[in-house]
Amino acid sequence: MNEKSSTKLITPGYTITFILVTSLFFLWALPNNLNDILIPQFMKSFELNRLQAGLVQSAFYLGYFLLAMPAALVMDKYGYKAGLLAGLLLFAAGCFLFWPAALAGRYGFFLGALFVIAAGLAFLETGSNSFIAILGDPAKSEQRLNLSQSFNPLGSMTGVLVGTVFIFSGKELSAPEIETMKAAGTYNQYLHDEIMRVGPPYLFIGTVLLVMAFLIWRAKFPENNVKSHGSDKSTGSFSELVKYPHFLKGVLAQFFYVGAQVGTWSFLIQYTKDYMNKSEKEAGIYLTISLLSFGVGRFASTAMMKRFEPKKLMGLYGCINVCMVALAVLVPGFIGGWALILSSFFMSLMFPTIFALGVKGLGPNTKIGASGIIMAIIGGAIWTPLMGYISDQTHSMALAMIVPLISYIYVSYYAFLGSTPSGPLYESTDEKVVVGH
Repeated sequence: MNEKSSTKLITPGYTITFILVTSLFFLWALPNNLNDILIPQFMKSFELNRLQAGLVQSAFYLGYFLLAMPAALVMDKYGYKAGLLAGLLLFAAGCFLFWPAALAGRYGFFLGALFVIAAGLAFLETGSNSFIAILGDPAKSEQRLNLSQSFNPLGSMTGVLVGTVFIFSGKELSAPEIETMKAAGTYNQYLHDEIMRVGPPYLFIGTVLLVMAFLIWRAKFPENNVKSHGSDKSTGSFSELVKYPHFLKGVLAQFFYVGAQVGTWSFLIQYTKDYMNKSEKEAGIYLTISLLSFGVGRFASTAMMKRFEPKKLMGLYGCINVCMVALAVLVPGFIGGWALILSSFFMSLMFPTIFALGVKGLGPNTKIGASGIIMAIIGGAIWTPLMGYISDQTHSMALAMIVPLISYIYVSYYAFLGSTPSGPLYESTDEKVVVGH
């Protein structure tokens, strides 16, 4: 890169806008990781098995899958501000729907609310990443994105802490205690009280989102969207994308990676309860440690990328995680639990690196290709209930971790062999895009 020392990181006059959009990286991480609290809470409140509880992630990531492309089209036509406002309002609406869902005490209503939240997040993630990338010198887009992405793990940890403190009651009944409460006619009230605990945190988040929507509405945005470098076209074609094997393999790699990440975090609380004999609140702290490890890994990996090629570093991380998750499968308990927790460190660079490798050299097809990789987030909707099903059938949460183990094998393959760029436009473009999750 040819950078001038005087080049500004952010386009002059848009610093406040940059700060506001960067705050969205923090906000959308809250519901992503509150889901990891909702799964054990709903298992208790609605007396669900693990397969049924895994549908929390199915409803959530289905929203991403179905709305990623419409979000890209809306922003292409109406601009980033309109897309971000639509995302914030959908996000807020989903949060407010948690209250009537709690009053009704219906699991299906909660799944619907989660779908609406995820629909909003599809707009926010699709728009925020690309907007931050173009808000300044293209040569510094990665620096801007990494700065914004650093707030995402903070939101993840905050979500888990909020859920652990305000959603988990700490009341975990044994089978004899449940029978006693049923005989006394107080068990249904206990379940209702547990369900109602999920409402207030989401109402508070919804209120914050409305304030943020007002600030975004008042903020100054560039009048015109910036088009792909070296092209007058703002959109591409799905039919052209099949000519890029590294893109197609990248979509599959993102599918596997997100499934591994979401599945691991969704059932980490259950794993630590089963094999480390921890209470739900203690298990929530272990999940927070895992997310802290993820955040540290993101900063450390960004620094290491100055010396090591990103795809080789990701390949190494993938191989390490194969070993880590294998320990969780084969040695459930203290060793397996901590191996699973530390695997989050090595997850940290995977989403942005897979994305960057997948869209490299797509030229005018970059925007639509980016939406395709965002749609691959559907992996979280499929792998999580599959892990729940394996656990229900085998009565082993450890065996369910075979799913992320297989996922990391594919990610390692993609890093070392499958990510080599190829296609008709690769030789004519050096565009590089990175996003975070």
